Amino acid sequence: MSARELITEHLDLWTGAVTKKSSSGRGNNGKVELTGIKRLRALILELAVRGQLVPQSPEDTLFRELLLQLRGNHAPIKTRSRRTISGEVEEDEKPFSIPKTWAWTRLGEIVDVLDSQRKPITKTARKAGPFPYYGASGIVDYVDGYLFDESLVLVGEDGAKWDKGEATAFSISGKSWVNNHAHVLRPIREAVTDEYLVYFLTAADLNRFITGMTVPKLNQARLSSIPVATPCLEEQHRIVQKVDELMALCDRLEQHTSDQLDAQETLVDTLLGTLTQSANATELADNWACLAAHFDTLFTTEQSIDKLKQTILQLAVMGRLVEQDERDGSAIDLLTQIHTRKTKLAGNKIIKRPRPLTLLGDAQHSYIAPSHWAWASFQDVADEISTGPFGSMIHKHDYVEGGIPLINPSHMIKGHIKEDSSVSVSMAKADELSSYRLATGDIVMARRGEVGRCAVVTEKEAGWLCGTGSFVLRFHPSMNRQFILLLFLTDTVREYLTGNSVGTTMTNLNHGILKKMPVALPSPEEQQRIVQKVDEFIAICDQIKERLNQASKTRCQLAEAVVENAVAE
Repeated sequence: MSARELITEHLDLWTGAVTKKSSSGRGNNGKVELTGIKRLRALILELAVRGQLVPQSPEDTLFRELLLQLRGNHAPIKTRSRRTISGEVEEDEKPFSIPKTWAWTRLGEIVDVLDSQRKPITKTARKAGPFPYYGASGIVDYVDGYLFDESLVLVGEDGAKWDKGEATAFSISGKSWVNNHAHVLRPIREAVTDEYLVYFLTAADLNRFITGMTVPKLNQARLSSIPVATPCLEEQHRIVQKVDELMALCDRLEQHTSDQLDAQETLVDTLLGTLTQSANATELADNWACLAAHFDTLFTTEQSIDKLKQTILQLAVMGRLVEQDERDGSAIDLLTQIHTRKTKLAGNKIIKRPRPLTLLGDAQHSYIAPSHWAWASFQDVADEISTGPFGSMIHKHDYVEGGIPLINPSHMIKGHIKEDSSVSVSMAKADELSSYRLATGDIVMARRGEVGRCAVVTEKEAGWLCGTGSFVLRFHPSMNRQFILLLFLTDTVREYLTGNSVGTTMTNLNHGILKKMPVALPSPEEQQRIVQKVDEFIAICDQIKERLNQASKTRCQLAEAVVENAVAE
């Protein structure tokens, strides 16, 4: 099977093998990695450097004969340790078999290493100019001078990635400056082309040549000893031409797949937006029917399911997810009960005296809540909003192993508190911080980092302490704590908090912002129904997401199997 047939006959597999990634990058706005196409690129290089990508020609020169000539014409290559690089590659060093017209040789025999000519320039000493200044992975800067004026191959010495398929080696041309983080190689033109050498080193796993644990490094001696499978120049040119052709095809596949994913994402956003923008239950039902008819086509990625989950949360806090029941009490009655309780607590000097209860109108908000709901500021919904202790109140020497735990934002995981015995203080210190002790039903909330991150305090955590980076939120017994957690998971609440927070490196949420946050509040009975319905829908979404994840893994495994079979043929 030809390489082109290998691509076209398994097209759905290459374009369908997609995995989620955490970092930004190419493919669907950086949210997914086109794993199948990435593996296809690696396969093309693998076949190329094994002599399986293009046919050998009877007219090709035997590279071994050329190698003998080179050894006669060039002095033995020596490393800094003065050890001569042997041209013979032992059988156990050869990772795969090659055609009879090819030969294994050491990298040091087919390149001149120009490392002695490179020179680093500190950032403060650099003068801006037109010439590229290269490091381990590419251009670092542009400077006003140059060291080289020719075509060269650079290989990362340190600070690079040496895994198979990584761009460890790259070619440069023209006037340039190279620092001491990249090896500088001048290929011997009678033996190897720049392009073939770059492709070979990219296809190879160079990790076995790396030294150093703290600072991994590909030193010059190890670099020169790398075995290289080398054909004659004529075949190298054919290989490079074919690789370039197939990589261009991969580029088109990647762009097409990426465009499809972007278009699908836009469609999902648009259709989910119609749900949250529905004016009434009838319109919502119609919009859902339209979306449901194409559910299997639209929701094919983990990202689309995550967006569906967010829409469910948003519909929940807008009063669109469950039916209203006339037998429910009103939210205004609940707010009145909350205010009465707060007034009583203030009379007992447990909290500060509350301000008069003030309802907010629908007009100033992005959606209209159901008639028996009520808009209010968060300070009128909560009994108390207080911050944890100042950092100056807890010192490094106060921490003990196995003491009374402090709850910081990192301990709030998906609405639950994760115990960390290393972040705890002695009983004596806990007594000093007694005003920050937590009670069952409290909600701890992060006031720095990820906005809206919070967790409910259970009986297990009662008596633990609020940490320095957290808020403590306390509520009327009728308030459903899980409903509060849902609020802080929605995009609208998080966008409000983010938009009003301070800090560039790390978001910091202050007390005043949280108090003023507008909240649409339903009755306690409806809060309970909403929480139950959200739990039900989110569980279904998680099941779908798991099936999609398993299907994605299967596609990736199939792509891997095709690659292995192709290489083995």
